[in-house]
Amino acid sequence: MTNYNISKYNTFYAIGLSYQKADANIRGDFSLGQAQQKALIEEAKQQGIDAILVTSTCNRTEIYGFAKHPFQLIKLLCEHTNGSLEVFEKAAYVYKNQEAITHLFRVGTGLESQILGDFEIISQLKNAFILSKQLKATNPFLERLINSVIQASKRIKNETEISSGATSVAFASVQYILNEVENVAQKNILLFGTGKIGRNTCENLVKHSNNEHITLINRTKEKAEKVAGKFNLVVKDYMALEEEINRTDILIVATGAQMPTITKAQIKAGKKMLILDLSMPKNVAEEVKELDGVEVVHLDYLSTLTDETLEKRKAYIPQAENIIAEVKYEFQAWLETRKFAPTIKALKTKLHTIKEAELDFQRKKILDFNHEQAEIISERIIQKIMTRFANHLREDSENTNESIALIQKVFQLEDIS
Repeated sequence: MTNYNISKYNTFYAIGLSYQKADANIRGDFSLGQAQQKALIEEAKQQGIDAILVTSTCNRTEIYGFAKHPFQLIKLLCEHTNGSLEVFEKAAYVYKNQEAITHLFRVGTGLESQILGDFEIISQLKNAFILSKQLKATNPFLERLINSVIQASKRIKNETEISSGATSVAFASVQYILNEVENVAQKNILLFGTGKIGRNTCENLVKHSNNEHITLINRTKEKAEKVAGKFNLVVKDYMALEEEINRTDILIVATGAQMPTITKAQIKAGKKMLILDLSMPKNVAEEVKELDGVEVVHLDYLSTLTDETLEKRKAYIPQAENIIAEVKYEFQAWLETRKFAPTIKALKTKLHTIKEAELDFQRKKILDFNHEQAEIISERIIQKIMTRFANHLREDSENTNESIALIQKVFQLEDIS
């Protein structure tokens, strides 16, 4: 990438894994909790990386940042997760400069989501940027880029119907239950975990199942009570989890822990039950599948469920891509101005030095010299000169480097490259 005066490293990378090539187990190995994200960012700063963004969701784990070589970012990811370099090389991707920028736009606008048009990722990107900013690991480029992606996401959501229809993992979960379970309204349903996916699933259950036998459990009972209050549902203590598991017909696990929260030992032999695991990494132990009568469905399968809504969404992809192109063009135009920003700043400083010297000379030479009026006039002249130069550099982008070199030579500016 051209030197845009934004980082000591001129190369912007995006590295990561997604559902497209990495299955749930691999993505689980490379997933990052918030504490891990913080530790990774802090170590990146110690290594001299001055701008980095880390995001880890059910469907992908990615790092965006400036680095001397992408291996810096890959090594950080492997060191702070259970993933290995060998697996990364087989299942991951690396994008550089413009490709990395384009990839972030596509991810943030739902075009790379496992369910097309799912905009949940944009809030996750926002949170990732907030974390980086709190840790002082951002720069103007990263901030402008994220804001541009947010702008594109809003426009696509408002100007197209690519997100029409209630299709998400939470909705797909309820849709699966409605299609596969008879007399759903009469079944006992237990929702374990009331994070975002859990809350959305709960809302869809209440809306579509007509079931009045829904129980919520969360490690922090107050969070479950907050969700339950909205829908008038039953909340049980975390200590009652095993008892509730063995009286339920449908168990929905949305706990988001790094280790399994549901094991074979918690379920009585012969118990017939449907378990939906909406967590990443998997929070239902593999051994649970060995139990007779127990069916375990992971979110990877639920995410592949498509219907007419998803097919209709595909028709709006070209429109979404046009919006991305427009916003990306505006971002690129801003980025181009970064090339000559130091020159403009140095030129302004030089003109002010010339101005001060001349005003000082005239003040000594002219008896009734009006310094205040001269200051106003000279500042206006400097501003007009600066505007002319800035406009020229923006409009003549093909010869920017030559123009910068000429300005530096004429005004004897210091080497600011």
